Amino acid sequence: MIVLRYLATILAGPLLLIGVIWVLQGFNILPGSFMTGHIIWAIYGAPMAIVGGGLVWWVNRPRR
Repeated sequence: MIVLRYLATILAGPLLLIGVIWVLQGFNILPGSFMTGHIIWAIYGAPMAIVGGGLVWWVNRPRR
């Protein structure tokens, strides 16, 4: 079970990071890409960041 928790965290961490980067580039806060300033990337990145953050929280929450 512990291996599954580590695997889920390893997969969800980049999902969260990429989602946040896409949101920042979509809102023109993080420059330097073809995505900068295009709001559609913020729309794509927000659910990705929410799912990644939720998965990291869910698999690492304290057990009873």
